[in-house]
Amino acid sequence: MRFLTRSFRQAGVAVRAMCVLTIALGIGYTLLITGIGQLALPAEANGSLVTVDGKTIGSSLIGQSFTTAKGAALPQWFQSRPSAAGAGYDAGSSSGSNYGPNSKALVALISARQSAIENTDGVTRAQIPADAVTASGSGLDPDISPAYALLQVDRVARLRGLSISTVKKLVESKIQGRELGYLGEPTVNVLELNIALTQLG
Repeated sequence: MRFLTRSFRQAGVAVRAMCVLTIALGIGYTLLITGIGQLALPAEANGSLVTVDGKTIGSSLIGQSFTTAKGAALPQWFQSRPSAAGAGYDAGSSSGSNYGPNSKALVALISARQSAIENTDGVTRAQIPADAVTASGSGLDPDISPAYALLQVDRVARLRGLSISTVKKLVESKIQGRELGYLGEPTVNVLELNIALTQLG
């Protein structure tokens, strides 16, 4: 009898401890951190959403394709780097292609992408930067290199009836430097660049 009483008492203590810790850590801590995030960094806490005229059109942290429903590039827009995530920039299927450097499929894919850029932008393969023809490891990279953005200037300017110098200045104004001045490489966020492009007319 004493053994049962002791067992019930220990079980009661364990249940109460579990309830207290669940409320304190599972609910209280979560609400505290969420509140701090909303107060200190509201945009980042909500997914770094990008809105235009009150309508959310994407996130500055997740890339998107500027293509037709069939996947053909819309040449009047700056193009993102290729994506191997699902059908392209699918946040639910984040991944790279998993092709090795000696993969014939990868070589063929890169060659096809190079040919497409040669045709649309009137450049040689030697001028095409690597990020223009290869997917990132996540498949969600929202940025391209300044070299790839500048390579597209002539095409975008021509199709939009804008001067090359105007579009070039726009690209240069959107170049983001290295993190902390030395980490990574300079980048251009494609979504933000294309939004700014629409404001030029």
